[in-house]
Amino acid sequence: MKTTGGSDAAKRNAGESAADLVTDGMVVGLGTGSTAAHAIRAVGRAVDSGLDVRGVATSFASRELAREAGIPLSDLDEVNGIDLAIDGADQIADGDLVKGGGAAHAREKIVDVAADRFVVVADPSKEADRLDRAVPVEVLPAARETVAAAVRSAGGDPTLRSAERKDGPVVTDNGNLVLDCEFGPIDAPSALAATLSETPGVVEHGLFVGVADEVHVGTDDGVTVRELP
Repeated sequence: MKTTGGSDAAKRNAGESAADLVTDGMVVGLGTGSTAAHAIRAVGRAVDSGLDVRGVATSFASRELAREAGIPLSDLDEVNGIDLAIDGADQIADGDLVKGGGAAHAREKIVDVAADRFVVVADPSKEADRLDRAVPVEVLPAARETVAAAVRSAGGDPTLRSAERKDGPVVTDNGNLVLDCEFGPIDAPSALAATLSETPGVVEHGLFVGVADEVHVGTDDGVTVRELP
């Protein structure tokens, strides 16, 4: 369920804009996805030029890219805190996010919430007046059916995410499954987030409500930076 849309130039401008916020001595959360990847590469170039930082990766993919870029890495439990997290989004509305297109939203949320400052990087195709994308829900394999029933009771339509280019479902870095849950337009993200969080068997969901501090939206010509209350 990876999202498409937005030019590579727009994504690069957003990612590099956020990477410019990284300063010497920081611990940086490294998000997952095509736009966050541009930020990781930009931080790597700064490290190559002498910047002293440590990264905390949110997925196997971001860890491998950070290693290729030459960014020193630590696990979350090896650092005292995260100064700045840079991550993408599948949809943004009023500062709230739907994430999880890359099935990394559990680790992303841990890192993004732990950060002193969480900066979202995106292209204009990710902006909306109201969240209405399917919400990815990571579930324990044994709880798949009970969580699906709870999602239906909450007005959603869950679909097990299938893997691409191989038989079977997507398995997360944590060894779990993902249900993509259609709710239509989400009028009360906070209430839905609470309902999903309280459902036994849910490891984490892709609603990031009130978490982001700043959004960098890239276009082919530049970047719009929006601070959130």
